[in-house]
Amino acid sequence: MPTFFGQPRALANLFGVELWERFSFYGMQGILLIYLYYQSSRGGLGIDEATATSIVGAYGGFVYLSTIAGAWLADRAIGGERVLFGSAVLVMAGHILLAVVPGLPGVGLGLVCVALGSGGVKANATAIVGALYDEHDPRRDAGFSLFYLGVNLGALAGPLLTGLLQTSAGFHYGFALAALGMAIGLVQYTLGRHRLPAQANVVPHPLPRSRVALVAALALASMAVIGILGRRHLAVVVVVLSAAAALAYFAVILSSPAVGRVERDRVLAFIPLFVASAGFWSLYQQQFTVLTVYADQRLNRSLFGWQMPVSWVQSINPVFIIVLSGVFAALWTRLGERQPSTPVKFAAGTVLMGVAFLLFLPMSGTGRGGAPLAGLAGVILVFTVAELLLSPVGLSLSTKLAPAAFHTQMVALFFLSVALGTAAAGALATRYDPAHEVPYFSILGGAAIALGAAIAALTPAIRRLMHGVR
Repeated sequence: MPTFFGQPRALANLFGVELWERFSFYGMQGILLIYLYYQSSRGGLGIDEATATSIVGAYGGFVYLSTIAGAWLADRAIGGERVLFGSAVLVMAGHILLAVVPGLPGVGLGLVCVALGSGGVKANATAIVGALYDEHDPRRDAGFSLFYLGVNLGALAGPLLTGLLQTSAGFHYGFALAALGMAIGLVQYTLGRHRLPAQANVVPHPLPRSRVALVAALALASMAVIGILGRRHLAVVVVVLSAAAALAYFAVILSSPAVGRVERDRVLAFIPLFVASAGFWSLYQQQFTVLTVYADQRLNRSLFGWQMPVSWVQSINPVFIIVLSGVFAALWTRLGERQPSTPVKFAAGTVLMGVAFLLFLPMSGTGRGGAPLAGLAGVILVFTVAELLLSPVGLSLSTKLAPAAFHTQMVALFFLSVALGTAAAGALATRYDPAHEVPYFSILGGAAIALGAAIAALTPAIRRLMHGVR
């Protein structure tokens, strides 16, 4: 039987749709912020930088909030495969809107579609990959590694190509290329949908018909509130929504009679790690806000007399991830039981993110276009090491600590920490000023180091509450 690098053939379709979705997602995001704040003479919309960074941060947070909606639709309404397909169509529609509808209407409609669609793809693609294997299939880990290679290949190529097209032809051509990429992914996925297992279409816990109208009304009301509160404060709105949803989740889980004492202790252990995760992402996700402004205004992007596109900075991190992820996997395998516990990894990742922000300080005062590309690449390398210490273990930890009755909700809590941190990255970025960057990087870097040190100090107590989970 034909296989895909020794894996089930259906993995090729999921690999492809995720690669092209990430290509379109990161390709668009690589040019989004400068499109918002560049003046019309340069093809942009001329929005002030603070408002533009708030929009980008809110959009990023909304993507992760949408993963919860995507998982809910799969579990309660139409099944994971149908959500995945519909979400991919929505992503493509969003990029088309950005490409063909001028001004803020195109941005508003396009970003809502892309955020909802990307959340749905993110929530269900990984779950369907898991459905290709039984629990004892030795190919499972290799299959997931191949799948995530597709993620990073798309993230690498997207900003490179959309950035080139944006600089040579204009922003709307860059957005159109993102739409084309998603269209390619959809075509190849559609051709292979029949190979996916029947489990991918199962609805585990169907929603009673009597509650459909209530759920729809709540969703529409939430969207209306976000729209009414205005674009300048969108990131703050998403921060508040994410924090409120997280508090509600924790309250429901901890107060449930279906949760035993050991399970409740493990949920309590997750609380400081949730805070560390949110703090980490509030700095890490500034790659799409502050680092974009930095690349545009502070970075020397001259390569042998040629001016590198701003968006190319977004492709540095995927290169490091592709190179280093195998190194970290081999390291943890070699260390086995001697590897650091999860709280220690969280603490180290958070501290390193703080160190990365402090590494901007030696480049301060160099003026417009004065920061060296090698210096910024070094900072992003530290970003990547921090990410590999915290991000891969976050979802795994949420499943290990989850009570039996709330397995999905604990995964949702991890995504809420990412949503909270991503939206906070947009809110914090409104305070960034290239002319006064030393206080900004010093305060945030110092705060992250302090947060990581606090998690390290709490590690013995956290491990006791985890009851043997590493």
